[in-house]
Amino acid sequence: MTRVLIIDDEALVRAGLRMILESADDIDVVGEAEDGADAVEAVRRCKPDVVLMDIRMPRLDGLAATVAIRAIDDAPPVVILTTFDLDDFVFRALQAGAAGFLLKDTPPRELIQAVRVVANGDSMLSPSVTRRLIAHFAADQGPARAGKDLARFSELTEREHEVMLEVGRGLSNADIGTTLFMSEATVKAHVSRLLVKLGVSNRVQIAILAHDAGLLDD
Repeated sequence: MTRVLIIDDEALVRAGLRMILESADDIDVVGEAEDGADAVEAVRRCKPDVVLMDIRMPRLDGLAATVAIRAIDDAPPVVILTTFDLDDFVFRALQAGAAGFLLKDTPPRELIQAVRVVANGDSMLSPSVTRRLIAHFAADQGPARAGKDLARFSELTEREHEVMLEVGRGLSNADIGTTLFMSEATVKAHVSRLLVKLGVSNRVQIAILAHDAGLLDD
């Protein structure tokens, strides 16, 4: 079972999300919180595998709450939920360490699949969104970091380097496994090591580093 914690200030939204998620046999909503200020305590109490986090809440917003959760040892992945399809929210959520970004009007089947994907170690961003994010960060940061990024890659094994390039192209763990003839579990292990070695918190940041270093095709 995938254990899910819902954090949203609207009781009706929480009830709707719970109903949708618990319609799946492999998902269990283990807790709710109505503000980001309660997020860390709720995570420690409920021990979820995935957190669904609203952005706009009265005391502490979802971005600050995500940063706080990600600072916990063995922190669960956080998926940001919002009614606003604005690039700035996506950028800030990923910088805060979120594993994905979904609109609240996401169809129920896609919401359930998103929870499964994130629980499995993937991010909830399509290749097209990943490319858009890379372009944004590349324009914002410029080419000056390329040499520094290349130095960070020198510690990677050949296999980790191959996995990094496929992550940079926006592929899921399953697709990377098919491309590189590895099991999905092995790919997941490589991605986990990449996050540690490169000092980043999500897959899109891996892609950004690879792009800045000139390792990805335009």
